[in-house]
Amino acid sequence: MKVLLYTEGEKLFAKSGLGKAIKHQMKALESAGVEYTTSTSDDYDIIHINYYGPNSYVLAKLARRKGKKIVYHAHSTEEDFKNGFIFCKQISPAFKKWITTCYSLGDVIITPTPYSKRLLEGYGIEKDIYAISNGIELEKFKLDKEAGKEFRKAYGYSKNDKIIVGIGLYIERKGIVDFVELAKRMPEYKFIWFGYSPLTAATSEVRHAVKTKLDNLCFAGYVEQEMIKKALNGCDVYLFPTFEETEGIPIIEACACKTTAVVRDIPIFEEWLQDGVHVYKAKDVDGFEDKIRKIMNGELPKLGEKAYEVAQARDINLIGQQLKEIYEKVLNEKDS
Repeated sequence: MKVLLYTEGEKLFAKSGLGKAIKHQMKALESAGVEYTTSTSDDYDIIHINYYGPNSYVLAKLARRKGKKIVYHAHSTEEDFKNGFIFCKQISPAFKKWITTCYSLGDVIITPTPYSKRLLEGYGIEKDIYAISNGIELEKFKLDKEAGKEFRKAYGYSKNDKIIVGIGLYIERKGIVDFVELAKRMPEYKFIWFGYSPLTAATSEVRHAVKTKLDNLCFAGYVEQEMIKKALNGCDVYLFPTFEETEGIPIIEACACKTTAVVRDIPIFEEWLQDGVHVYKAKDVDGFEDKIRKIMNGELPKLGEKAYEVAQARDINLIGQQLKEIYEKVLNEKDS
């Protein structure tokens, strides 16, 4: 069994969550002993497609004619698309129709969570859909106090500074506007946001937020994985104010580092992140402020040990076995 992992425009998405998910797939398949290639000129038994671009559509059609099996990975939904970059809301109905067409080319569809699976089923897709996490590299993301000290030193924070970390592209959906508003409301705490995307593609609200100048607010831009690990170990709170996700790899990384996290109370997190056990949840800026202040003041206990169980269940080695099982099932199914 040989798998072609295909991601159209992979270099373009290298610094995004999708890029991270692709790297996780490769490591997962390596851990499971599944042979794979990323070259379309190689022979293969299964094509595992990770994007919905026109080249992916054409390649899926060609694979079908050649009698190859197709696994389509649904990393995106209309719901997480429409609150992204500028004009996304206006074109989201057409986007939904297009991704439904693309995903339906798969013999099976993989999506990261039961929540995103339900969304896809609601689109009327009549294919088997499997919820498999994007996974976490537990050997990389773990509790590391020395790494936390290195983060504070790198960004000029003292051991007594109270630090809130945010991670994501400069898009409205990630809650970056609320992150900046919280920095305004709580000048006694330090706020730092990791991640970058061109502001020319952002909404006016996001552009205004990112250009905000505050003594306690830092936009650190894109950094490598190692610094994200250090930041999650060195901060007091990881804040994930996202409005919509298909999974959200950074929250799994925070759980792996046993970092106390505050997330928005939205459907994606209902089934696997319990309020007051794995994370703290809030619905809006007022709620975020209340939870953060109570954590900082010791009115709410730090979380971590139970959060780690969330990461353990999504260990990359387990994901590799789950993908392998799907591939074997697809290969053994006869064409209808």
